[in-house]
Amino acid sequence: MQVKAFFDEPTFTLTYVVYDPESRDAVVIDPVLDFDPLTWRTSTASAEAVIEFVRAHQLDVKWILDTHAHADHLTGMDALKHRLEAPTAIGERITLVQETFKQIYHLGDVPTDGRQFDALLGDGEVLPAGSFAVKALHTPGHTPACMSYLIGDMVFTGDALFMPDYGTGRCDFPRGDAEALYDSVTTKLYTLPAPTRVFVGHDYLPGGRELAYETTIGDSLEHNVQLRAGTTKADFVAFRHTRDSSLAPPKLILQSLQVNIVAGRLPSPEDNGVSYFKIPINFLGRPR
Repeated sequence: MQVKAFFDEPTFTLTYVVYDPESRDAVVIDPVLDFDPLTWRTSTASAEAVIEFVRAHQLDVKWILDTHAHADHLTGMDALKHRLEAPTAIGERITLVQETFKQIYHLGDVPTDGRQFDALLGDGEVLPAGSFAVKALHTPGHTPACMSYLIGDMVFTGDALFMPDYGTGRCDFPRGDAEALYDSVTTKLYTLPAPTRVFVGHDYLPGGRELAYETTIGDSLEHNVQLRAGTTKADFVAFRHTRDSSLAPPKLILQSLQVNIVAGRLPSPEDNGVSYFKIPINFLGRPR
């Protein structure tokens, strides 16, 4: 199995094309739709880079997967779905995230049964992808619907687990849960074989180092600065609460979530032909 990583520098997001070079079967994990918060224009530059790679290698994309409904970038799921004619999938608890943010955005007509995605994955479910398979691991905490994807000797952890010098995902979004994240990492990820290759969902280049996106379970257990072997749940939860209370919201949180809970579809144009986001005023930072 081979992995091609694409790094979106504005949002520090990693997109992966995972493929079998013999059969040319592939999946895409966590694609990006570009969005300029100054001009409010979208573009498909990041998606086009993925499409160019897929076509250059004559890959047959079986699935487009999101690890969760991202709060820091717009998903490129919908753009890739139509260009690559591939179905989309996400964790089955996306319905809970849809219910939560439907209320926040007051989206009266948005279904909250997950129908916007082609498949909703349960914990431990195995998704056939041609010559290989993807095993879905429910790893909540950052959001209640987060999934990690196990493919052979590789696991794609989204925002659950980052590079050892950065730590883990934040847990202060609506329905985030630091205790759940501790359990996810220690019982679902750290129980995988030590040589398992870990591919992270973001890399924030701490200390100005070069981009890094691959580690191992063994290295994470030994060196993760926030959660390693021996870290207690109480210490981790206390750390996350203190750390998260100091973090600013992601710059694109209000734009991205209303798109990402519906599989990357932009709001429908109104009768003047223009699409509009709904942005709640005085919402971020208020007690919940």
